[in-house]
Parts: sequence; structure tokens; C-alpha cells
Amino acid sequence: MAYDLEEQEQLEVLKSWWNQYGNLVVTVVVVGALAAAAYQGWRYYRHQQAQQAVTLYAQMESAERANEKKKAGDIAVQIIDKYAATQYAAMAALASAKLSFESGDLAVAKTRLQWVIEHAREDEMRDVARLRLAGVLLDEKNYAEALKLVEAKPAQAFTGLYADLKGDILAAQGKPSEARSAYRQALEKSDTKSSHHQLVQLKLDALGETK
Repeated sequence: MAYDLEEQEQLEVLKSWWNQYGNLVVTVVVVGALAAAAYQGWRYYRHQQAQQAVTLYAQMESAERANEKKKAGDIAVQIIDKYAATQYAAMAALASAKLSFESGDLAVAKTRLQWVIEHAREDEMRDVARLRLAGVLLDEKNYAEALKLVEAKPAQAFTGLYADLKGDILAAQGKPSEARSAYRQALEKSDTKSSHHQLVQLKLDALGETK
């Protein structure tokens, strides 16, 4: 009998607690379930986006190999416009910039490279875009803007390339002493057996000794 009374008291306590907090518990459970469902839905959406983007990217590469530059460029634009949140958008933008540069459309090339700098999630992608954009600006003799880009601190793998291009910009500006310093830094950061190292050495030798 004591056991029954104790059990009844526990039930009463439980009922009282539920009356007070039951709605809150249900709300928390429902919100949690909705959040989990939304997360799974978002993952599925991202996966679908990536799958569609990679399909288009493969088509773009195929068009490039077939030298169908206009078709490749059009596909790149589709990827950038429709799948900007995927890594393939940045890759497509870099490819589009290259095609535009080769066809002489520097305005589009710069726009695509700037897009990568502003939107790519991967540091390496942004480093590549800055380097290429600086190269375009150097060709346009826009030395000040080109120099700003190569003065950014890139990933370790790009330090030699950045220093090399910085040397080119400074040499074009008629600043041989500063150019030598940049080229020496590029030599320090490059593989001594690489063709890039040899090219930088040739540039440094062409500047002659410091007067």
C-alpha cells in the first residue's frame, strides 16, 4: 500500500511537471527535428549543386580540349551564375579569365579574376587569381594596382611566384634595385632545379650588378 501511495505521488509530480513544461518540451523537440531536417535538406541541396556543377565543368573542359573557346566560355558563365557556392565556380571563373585573356578581352578577364578574389573559399584559388590579375595589369602598364596585388601575403607555395612578378613590375617601373631584391627573394623561394628558378636568375642577371 505504501508502495502504491509513493507511486501515486510520483505520478502526480510528473503530471504537474508536464502541465508546466510539457508545451516547452514539445516545442524543443519539434524545433530540433525541423532543424535536423533542414540541415539534411541543405546537405542534399549542396550535393546536388556540386553534382550539376561538376557535370558542366567536365563539359567545359571537353570544349576547351576541342578548341571550342566560345562554347567553353558560355559554359563557364553558366557555372558561375548558377553554382556560385561551389568550388567549381571559382575554377570556371579562372578558366573563363584565361580564355578571355587569350582572345584579347582583358576587361572580361579582369572581371572574372576579381570575382575569384572576392568569392572563392579556397586561399589557393584567390592567390592564383591575384597573381594572374596582377599579370594582366602589368601588361596594361597599370603598375601601381599590379604591385598592390603581389604585395599581399600568399600561401607558401606561391611566395616565389609573387616575388618574381613583383620583380617584373618594379623592373618595368624603372626600379632596378628594388627589382633585384624581389628576384633574389623569388630565387630563395623556388626550387634550384626548376625552370622557374633559372628564368628568375636570367632576369636578375639581365639587371646587372648594383651600382
